[in-house]
Formats: sequence, C-alpha cells, structure tokens
Amino acid sequence: MAGSLEGNFKELISPFLKEKLSYLVNRYGKDSREYQALAKQYIASSKETIINNDQTSRHYESEVHIDYEGRQVVGIERLYRRTVLLEPTTVCAAHCRWCLRGNYPIKHLKEDDLRHAARYIGSEQLRNDVREVLITGGDPLISKDLLFKTLTQISIHASNIKVIRIGTRIPFHQPSLIDNSLLDIFKSFPGFRFEIGIHANHPIDFWPESIDAIQQLQQLGIKFYNQHPLLKGVNDDFDTLVELYELLREHDIEAHYLFHAIPLRGMEHHRTTLKKGLDLVHKLSSCGEFSGRAKPKYAVLSDIGKIVVYEDTIIKKDDNKNLLLLRSGFNINKRLKWNPSWQIPKSVELKEDGSMLVWYVDGKDDLEYSPYEKAEELKVKLYS
Repeated sequence: MAGSLEGNFKELISPFLKEKLSYLVNRYGKDSREYQALAKQYIASSKETIINNDQTSRHYESEVHIDYEGRQVVGIERLYRRTVLLEPTTVCAAHCRWCLRGNYPIKHLKEDDLRHAARYIGSEQLRNDVREVLITGGDPLISKDLLFKTLTQISIHASNIKVIRIGTRIPFHQPSLIDNSLLDIFKSFPGFRFEIGIHANHPIDFWPESIDAIQQLQQLGIKFYNQHPLLKGVNDDFDTLVELYELLREHDIEAHYLFHAIPLRGMEHHRTTLKKGLDLVHKLSSCGEFSGRAKPKYAVLSDIGKIVVYEDTIIKKDDNKNLLLLRSGFNINKRLKWNPSWQIPKSVELKEDGSMLVWYVDGKDDLEYSPYEKAEELKVKLYS
C-alpha cells in the first residue's frame, strides 16, 4: 500500500529489492521465472496506461466522515462490526504495482490526529462493538516514531481494543528496519495481542533476511498471517501456489486470504478471471499435496467489502460489460450502524431485507502477459 502525488503512482523500489532484482537477473536472466516473479510486482509497466472505464482509481470507499468532539475524525475506515482500520501514513518502502491504495494522497497523521482517532475508537458509540484495530496505510513499520505514537494513543484512550493487527511488507521490502528498536516498541505494549498481516505473493519473496525478520517478531509471540492477490504471470498457477503455501506453513504463517486482483485502473494486465482463481482454489483444496491447515479462503475486494467466493456467490453475469453480480452477507442497516457516513455504491443492488448484492468487474484470461515478457518491455530500471 502506498500514496501518490497528483495521481501519479511512481515506481519505487527499495534498496533491498534493487539488490535482489540485480541478483536474480545476473543469476537467472531477464526472461527467467525467478526474475519475472519479482519484477512484475515492482517494476512499472506501460500496460498500466491501459484504462478500463468500468474500473475505478480507488478501491471501496470506507472512510469514516464523522464529527467527534467538535472536529472531523481522520485516518479511520470502517466496514465491519468488530474492526476499525487506522492509517497513520500512506507511505511505503516500495510500491507494489498492484496496490489497492496507489492513488491515495500521501499523508502522515499528526499526534493530535492520532489522539482524536483513538478517543473516537474508545468512545461510547464504538466501545461495545469494536475490539480490533487494523493499523495499515501505507506501511506502519516504516516509521517507528509514528508507530509508537499510534500504539500509545490507542492504549490510553481505547481500553476496548484487545487486538492490534498490523499490515506490512517491510519483511520483504526492507527487512533491516526490523531491528531491536522496533522490537522494543512491541515489548512496550504487553496489553495488546499483536498480529501481523503480510503479502507474500511468490516463493521468491522468502529471502533469508526476510525469514529472519519475521522470526524475530514471532519470538515475541506475534502471530503472522498472509493475504495476497492472484497475479497473472506471478502466482496464477497451481505449482507456484502449492510451494508458496508450503513455505507459509513451514514458517508458521497462517494462509488467510487469496484475493482476486482488484479491478483498479491500470491493473488489467495483472488480473485473471474470477473463475480461474476459483478453479485453482478447488484444485488446491482437494489435491492432497500439502497440509489442509495451509489453505486460504478465496475472496474479492468488492465495492462493499471482502466477499469469500464459492460456486453460488456468482448470481448473474453481464458478458457484454464483463460484470459479475455477487451475493454477500452484508446488510445495509448494519453497515450504516457501523459507519453512518457510508454511501451506497452505484454497483449495489438492495434486497427487501436490506441485504446487498454487488456488481464486480471480472478480469480476463486472454490478455497477453507472459511470465517471460521481455524486461525491456517492462521498462526495467535497475539501480546500483
């Protein structure tokens, strides 16, 4: 996740990733699976300029636009009963080309904003429902000072919060940032149960430095879970996913969600059809090749939130517009209770009981985007 200036989601590759890209291209070559699996995650492509007008520049809108104690709450999103999302920063160490927040403006919350957000999270109107805060962004681990201030304000003003989840790719982007000073921050808040969500997309992500960084945090009792997108030419094949989930199991990381790549503008070349992902999950679920404890839920990030996909989730298809009507368990009345400022998207169809159906833009399997695409066509820029 990351921020952009004036809608331009620039290429940003961390020093650690530059080193690994150089290593892979020198050892395996530009056309190799190994190199392409990493390059396609971070190197900007001319295909990002291909625009599908049915797609949007942002994922679902879930920001809370509410006045509390005389001023508007900032940095909070909410779609679900038990969890609120808090974004202290939208800056990352590297820019994943499939980022769902790539077109968010760059921002950092001030300490007073964090205090106000924490007071709102601990307020009477939220304290009976909300139990978890998901700190995301951006990458919360990119600034130790901001992370410490965020945790401090939650601990002071939101006694209802028992679980702190943190979404990060620092172990894969710049693992050297996970050092003793960061570990000390987590040790300073024994009243929280910490869980860390990562995006491991391919076995190539598990560098020795990355594994060491994860293990340092695990030694503090922090649980890890993985949620990642299905990316064309990176991990949209059975063997790659089996290897990935075996590695997650080996390193005590829960396989949480496999997401269908979201329908954002400039991401068409990353997206398979929803059916291809469903077929892969069916095969993974019944292949017997790895532990059943390592199998993820397959889901989409729709305009109304996460929807786990089963055979009967797809109610209707519009082949002319490449749209799918999806069934959900969300109810408009409950949603407005949790987030009174939430606006019903145009993609939603409401049933009489308040349950929501939602139209979702499908991907395509016939777009040419080979894992062996020439590096020159990807505008590869390696830095010394």
